Amino acid sequence: MWALVINPTSGSGKGASIGAYVAGFLTARNIAHEVVSGSSAIELVNRLSAFTAKYPECTGVIAVGGDGLAHIVLQKTTPAQIPLAVIPAGTGNDFVRTLGWSLDNVDSYLEAIVSTPPKSMDLGLVDGQWFGAILSTGFDSIVNEKANTMSWPKGTMKYNVAMAIELPRFSPRHYEITLDDRTISTQAMLIAISNGRSYGGGMLVCPDADIHDGYFDVMVLHPVSKIEFLKVFPRVFKGTHVTHPAVEILRSKRVGIKADAVAYADGERIGSLPITAECIPDAMTTWIP
Repeated sequence: MWALVINPTSGSGKGASIGAYVAGFLTARNIAHEVVSGSSAIELVNRLSAFTAKYPECTGVIAVGGDGLAHIVLQKTTPAQIPLAVIPAGTGNDFVRTLGWSLDNVDSYLEAIVSTPPKSMDLGLVDGQWFGAILSTGFDSIVNEKANTMSWPKGTMKYNVAMAIELPRFSPRHYEITLDDRTISTQAMLIAISNGRSYGGGMLVCPDADIHDGYFDVMVLHPVSKIEFLKVFPRVFKGTHVTHPAVEILRSKRVGIKADAVAYADGERIGSLPITAECIPDAMTTWIP
């Protein structure tokens, strides 16, 4: 028995339509499944918990939604060692990008899920919460904080507007970064602890991050002028920003950060620093092309 977890409101309603498509795909192939949904994150988690209690030997979970749904479901499936697939129906879909699936060809993804065994991948663990793609703090977290207070505009445009509001008044923070082999004390505009390669809808903040190597790639953006930041920012979508002299890439299994700042992981608020994150090898099973 599969759990088909659907966030109907993700991607401005894409979750509902793609969820219905996936249900039809499973039904046409006589694959036993039960739809798990809810009007809030808490309700959805409670229903998923009830499903896993009812079917402790469940085949796997197929989650239809965005990175927020993936983050919520990860917290349940990872400790139970239940395979998890995420069908992209959100705004950013960076968890699916991390896995390497196309965002458009759902059929080939579904065929792989129902006909091939899952594979293991690393996850990050930050203060008791699992994350699949990226944990970050600095300017992007401030933009997230602002965007979460805005009811308009919708989708990715909300973050562009929030960025335009926050950049003029932003200033770098002082960070204490503890790695496996050293501690760095530095001013920085942004720090990304990367298990996966991208966040924010395809920004390749750590283009060489690998979900099978047992390490985080840690990107530190040292202070630059606002004009320089705006010039360099578009390069993040191709990953070429890493050659900029203000960008430093580090590698570590454990990362601790102290600062007067907040952190987000997979687009979800983790809370105020200090934080400690650890890369856990082969923590979850999923389908990888």
